[in-house]
Amino acid sequence: MNIHSNKYKCSECGKSFQTKRALTAHRRSHSGEKPFECSVCGKRFTLAGNLTVHGRIHRGEKPHKCSECDKLFSERGALQIHRRRIHSNSRPYDCPYCGKLFSTAFEMKRHVRVHSGAKPFSCRHCSEEFVWQDKLKAHLLKSHNEGTWFTCHICQKKFSRKSNLKKHMQRHERVKLYVCDECQKRFYTAGELKSHQLVHSDYRQFCCFLCNAVFKHKCYANKHFKKCSAVHGISALLP
Repeated sequence: MNIHSNKYKCSECGKSFQTKRALTAHRRSHSGEKPFECSVCGKRFTLAGNLTVHGRIHRGEKPHKCSECDKLFSERGALQIHRRRIHSNSRPYDCPYCGKLFSTAFEMKRHVRVHSGAKPFSCRHCSEEFVWQDKLKAHLLKSHNEGTWFTCHICQKKFSRKSNLKKHMQRHERVKLYVCDECQKRFYTAGELKSHQLVHSDYRQFCCFLCNAVFKHKCYANKHFKKCSAVHGISALLP
């Protein structure tokens, strides 16, 4: 009967769930609570299952294998994204505001917040709302003294997450853990590696919605769009 009734309803957004457990997990998306912490790197998760999958990274477990290039992945979702980006370059999700293309619906929805002004993370103590969960956590620490700051003992910079402090310390120690598979160049963060890997692939995530031209980098897309918009009588840049 629970399957048909969805009797557990979220008081924040009205979404209904079949079980109380599912509702409890959903509420964390509003509060920003992440009770499951990785004992190795300090990264926190909303669901225990996500922590279990994350643990494979530290244990070196990669059960998902790409049939095209034999590359291994810890998560099935990572394998699917790899197939789209590397072997098919499929980007089925495009931003309705600027035309930027994405491999997953999740990436696109996160990006759309920049345009729509949506702020799904709200403070439980005041009326402040935030686009990103990390901003909410920093606000709780700074304004309401809720949580714990993680401080760098070298430069005294503060972080709201232990994992961010750990990444920061790698710069002081000059530890570059992220290695490019193509050229073996090393980077401090996954974001830096991801940006670099565009050099080796044909993945083009920025699309001009006026003429459908695609680009690897935002700066080139902006330059093109400025010229293209002038031709079409529009004076704007990609956000």
